[in-house]
Amino acid sequence: MNDRQPNTFRDHISTINEEGKRNWIFAKKPKGKLYQIRTILSVVYLVVFFSLPLIEWNDEPLFLFNVLERKFILLGVIFWPQDFFIFGLGMLTFILFVILFTVVYGRVFCGWACPQTIFMEMVFRKIEYWIDGDANAQKSLRKSAMTLEKLGKRSLKHVLFFGVSFLIANTFLAYIIGKDDLFRMIREPMNQHLGGLSVLILFTGAFYGVYAFFREQVCLIVCPYGRLQGVMLDRNSIVVAYDYVRGEDRAKFKKNEVRTGGDCIDCNQCVTVCPTGIDIRNGTQLECVNCTACIDACNFMMQSVGLEQGLIRLDSENGISSKQPWRFTKRILAYTAVLVLLIGVLVALLVTRKDIDATVMRTPGMLYQIQDSGYVSNLYNIKLINKTHHDIPIQIRLGLSKGEVRIVGKALLVNAASEATGTFFIMLPQSELSKRKTTLELELYSGDRKIKTLETSFLGPVK
Repeated sequence: MNDRQPNTFRDHISTINEEGKRNWIFAKKPKGKLYQIRTILSVVYLVVFFSLPLIEWNDEPLFLFNVLERKFILLGVIFWPQDFFIFGLGMLTFILFVILFTVVYGRVFCGWACPQTIFMEMVFRKIEYWIDGDANAQKSLRKSAMTLEKLGKRSLKHVLFFGVSFLIANTFLAYIIGKDDLFRMIREPMNQHLGGLSVLILFTGAFYGVYAFFREQVCLIVCPYGRLQGVMLDRNSIVVAYDYVRGEDRAKFKKNEVRTGGDCIDCNQCVTVCPTGIDIRNGTQLECVNCTACIDACNFMMQSVGLEQGLIRLDSENGISSKQPWRFTKRILAYTAVLVLLIGVLVALLVTRKDIDATVMRTPGMLYQIQDSGYVSNLYNIKLINKTHHDIPIQIRLGLSKGEVRIVGKALLVNAASEATGTFFIMLPQSELSKRKTTLELELYSGDRKIKTLETSFLGPVK
């Protein structure tokens, strides 16, 4: 940091002016190698986002988060409420991965992979550049009086913003209810899907409000990740950093001069391209999303004046201050060990997960019945959940106990990725019962393959 500069930047945030009003950010359009890479990656992300709900595997969506039916599909694997602990462990593993990633590489996720940043910078901001022009043109247009040209640009921009928001909302809804239900809602009369239509309007309004008006405030105010980085980062974390050792004292560049100060020419280009309006030369700040736009801007200016690039770069505080190379710290090792352990547990749970989940209960309010044949019978209900993509016929057999199982009605068949219920009797010879409550083992078979073993209780008369 330049010691001559007052340390007042910590007293306010870049999006609020001295009067406490919103300071609208007009970010200059970035250019450079890193921006080109971000653009390519963003195109990949957007293609994946919009296409995933349309992809099916074994007649089921590849991804589905159906909260209403409590059914979740990840990469073709179906998860029901009974598997929620696996889903929860997977989310915990993901969160820990983000933490580990932040400890090592800083807030790169925010600038390079976060949906908020991708849609804001790579979709809505590009629409704004196309219609309103670059930063200076946007400022002039905002200050100018209302004319037909300004009205036309404002109308076109917000119509496109709303249209893109509507497209995002439809895609988001497809992740929840599935593409088939979404297309059915589109084809059929609106009065048959008032609930779904209301949710769609709510989603569209939320996305439009965020990207047209709230914008970078999501990262600064709403998202907790920026505040957490203060806890997760240390002096060895890789962040977007200004090399103040090389850059200070900063001074304007003069042609053909012999430069005696620092390499920073105080061109302010790193500030004008920042989507959150900060000055990276003040050091790592909460508002920085590591989008690397300032790196591209600084490298361009350094190349233009014949100075070495990399004045702003991805580096650690120790790397800047004492030129120390990055090292694998004990903290990173601890996070990595926990992450590997969680991944191992998660893989083990997925591998050992059964295709069928079943619950057996004695029918409430029903006592045992003594048959004329000398057998005692109990009535049971069974609930089956099929976690596969094919139909599974089920047979119920007794384990070591003598007796028989009689299904009430049709044979048990669980359709693919669905639930089924059934009712059956267990009949045991009265001579086999020595106490009022006997524990039985039930074995579920599909053909000759045993797929699950259950325990239940059997009531009978006391001798």
